[in-house]
Amino acid sequence: MKHKEYIPQPIDTTGVELPAELMELADVIARNVHEVWAQARIREGWTYSSKRNDDKRQTPCLVDYDELSDEEKAYDLNTAFETLRLITKLGFKITKSE
Repeated sequence: MKHKEYIPQPIDTTGVELPAELMELADVIARNVHEVWAQARIREGWTYSSKRNDDKRQTPCLVDYDELSDEEKAYDLNTAFETLRLITKLGFKITKSE
């Protein structure tokens, strides 16, 4: 069976401005995204190694968020920002409880 070429079509969030409190929330989300990812990898039998090796299930990313490379942090932050922009674009409001 031949698969049709996949062309991603995310909802355009260009121009969506996030209020300051959501900018702070993005960092918390990015850190949690990494924690959830790391927890899942560990459950799947992945371990830390300075070099990635998919066959041996080893990755250098099984470290605390603060120890990730700037590139890895940027990936998680982008996920957080895009999620918050999408929520905002769809008309939802996020407020912090007192």
